Amino acid sequence: MKSVRDITLRELELGIEGGASWHQQYATSAYIFIGGLDYDLTEGDVLSVFSQYGEIVNINLVRDKKTGKSKGFCFIGYEDQRSTILAVDNFNGIKVCGRSIRVDHVQNYRRPKDEHGNEIIEK
Repeated sequence: MKSVRDITLRELELGIEGGASWHQQYATSAYIFIGGLDYDLTEGDVLSVFSQYGEIVNINLVRDKKTGKSKGFCFIGYEDQRSTILAVDNFNGIKVCGRSIRVDHVQNYRRPKDEHGNEIIEK
């Protein structure tokens, strides 16, 4: 988390933007990974926090198949890829419910599949 923040701050100091930014390698994906979440948070809680940087079109809060309890991480898809840059830069390392979260880009998000191999339609 610290190294991502350091890279971002260095880019700001140097005036690097657009195609020269480290974010550019993720320009084709509007998905982010969020780790370190409190196990009691719901999809609605995550939406409330992360929607401030853009319209969320997909959320996958990963849950244990047997218990249904959160595993403490999720994937979010934004309507606009530029929202991922804002979310990664501003949320990585912050505390939510007393826990430091990790937020990063996802290069190739694959939708989860059910036991028959069909894509699961998420919220």
